[in-house]
Amino acid sequence: MASGVRSAPKELVASVRDLGSSAAGSGDPEKEAVVVNGIEVESLPFAVAADGTQDPSRRVLTEEKGYQHLGFAFAERRKWLVLTSIFIVQISMNFNAAIYANAVPGMKTTFGISASKARLGQFIFLVMYAFGCELWAPWSEELGRYCVLQWSLGLVNLWQIPCALAPSFWMVFAFRALGGLSSAGGSVTLGMVADMWEPADQQYAVAFVVLSSVAGSVVAPIAGGFITQYLAWTWVFWISLIFGVVAQAIHAFTPETRASVMLAKQAKLLRKQGYEVYAEQELAGSFRKRIDFKEAFKLMWRPYQFLLTEPIVGFLSLLSGFSDALIFVGLESFGLVLAKWNFDYVQVGLAFIGLMVGYVIAYALYMWDYKKQRAIMQGDTANMAPERRLRLLLWLVALEPIGLFGFAWTSLGPPAVHWIAPLIFTALIGIANFAIYMATIDYMVAAYGPYSASATGGNGFCRDFLAGVAALYATPFYTSIAKGTRWQLTVPSLILSAIALVGTLPVYYFYVRGEDARNKSKYAKQLADARAEKKDERQEAITRASSRNTTPAQSRRTTPTTSRRGSVEVAPTLYQRSLAGKARGYETPTRAGSVKGMARVSESAEMARRESAA
Repeated sequence: MASGVRSAPKELVASVRDLGSSAAGSGDPEKEAVVVNGIEVESLPFAVAADGTQDPSRRVLTEEKGYQHLGFAFAERRKWLVLTSIFIVQISMNFNAAIYANAVPGMKTTFGISASKARLGQFIFLVMYAFGCELWAPWSEELGRYCVLQWSLGLVNLWQIPCALAPSFWMVFAFRALGGLSSAGGSVTLGMVADMWEPADQQYAVAFVVLSSVAGSVVAPIAGGFITQYLAWTWVFWISLIFGVVAQAIHAFTPETRASVMLAKQAKLLRKQGYEVYAEQELAGSFRKRIDFKEAFKLMWRPYQFLLTEPIVGFLSLLSGFSDALIFVGLESFGLVLAKWNFDYVQVGLAFIGLMVGYVIAYALYMWDYKKQRAIMQGDTANMAPERRLRLLLWLVALEPIGLFGFAWTSLGPPAVHWIAPLIFTALIGIANFAIYMATIDYMVAAYGPYSASATGGNGFCRDFLAGVAALYATPFYTSIAKGTRWQLTVPSLILSAIALVGTLPVYYFYVRGEDARNKSKYAKQLADARAEKKDERQEAITRASSRNTTPAQSRRTTPTTSRRGSVEVAPTLYQRSLAGKARGYETPTRAGSVKGMARVSESAEMARRESAA
């Protein structure tokens, strides 16, 4: 046994025999492996010292070796319980973002301000939300998802109190800005999905979180109609506070899912049992040493860099942002249109149910499509081109300009048009909005792999930022064009329909020429190597985690690996690979494939490793 690794207590150790044969000519005399808490200690790679030499006194617990202790190995029921809590948290976040519109009439009267000035609170919250998501992401990488999300929810709830008690509008404005900046949003919630599901298996979970995100913006006006009509405007903030506290309390019972934090905890347990084993995070030094603010700012800038330099991210994010902005335009303009049928606040709020129906229909359609995609991937994303994820969107994205076009003409109102007509067209817009958000995130994750955090971060920024801008222009847009004519509410929607039609074109372009765009990207070109690097070792870990009674040695023998030609061969043992010089030190980055906000630190490590190799 290598120095620095001591014998473990008998009750904690299982001695197992490797049933697989050694590589030809390897001369491997070792047949016994020490397994502690499900981890084959002697197969762990040695740490690498500052001078580049191996340190045999310390071993490194990698994701692949500690896989059964990570969120990926949670029972399916436990995963979905965690996801349900995230569903509630995400609805509360988006509820808080959208419900403000229902406070505008009351604040207008109380503070003696114009409606345009009152809407500044909506604008500043969403704009700061866009930046807040990117600010929270690196901290969730280092400190864990649990504590970061608890801090975020706690701060957002705290800022609701001064908003409700504010003696002036500018106090509301200031604390709404803090509330937006304190919102972690999808940078953490979607990151938790990536913590528990492999890329080929996470689509159902991502769709569930996306549904909660878009649904929160619809639940708000439905509830807000009752608040506006029957309660004082301050109840907008009190009810948001109650909802937020309930969401935070539910989330308090969820476990940590961030891999690096869970590995550090497991490594500490192994050291208590007499083994000098460390997680990669621990070897990087203390928290203060690991946090390089220069590097942190570089990582925070990367989503904006992707927006400006990556055509896939830039064009699809603009489409996604425009689609989300339409919902916030609807929060302001829907009442103007439905007033032609003499709808009150409650009826206008209930009219948003049509949008919710569209979201549910789109969600069901994607469940059907994901079943087909999973059959193609067979557990490996390399088996399906990323552009396949855009196929359903080719049909659904067209519903956005169609929905806006139909909504425009139904805005002419009675007696020629029934009130149900505009609701039907908003349902079509809802289908398109869900599909755009879901498909663009899914495609960016597949196209950019280790850099998907930056790609989807740019997507999220566009959605929040453009939604904030929409809060300012929506009412003037619908009241200033063709003013005083019967076309006043029709022309603005026709203009939005034309913009939407142009915005859909990149979807068709990238479906056909997406591979060319990826080949021109320095980030996307590295994806194949990044995925292939640890493919065998990770598949071995997945096989082992799928059966609690399977030993590490047995899983290596039974884990198949597929060559480029599709043939199946027996994967060599890790010990054989180490004899061949393929064992990796702790400087190798951990799994970085993620959704929004997951891969900040690992992206940097991946780039640094490739630059040093070059």
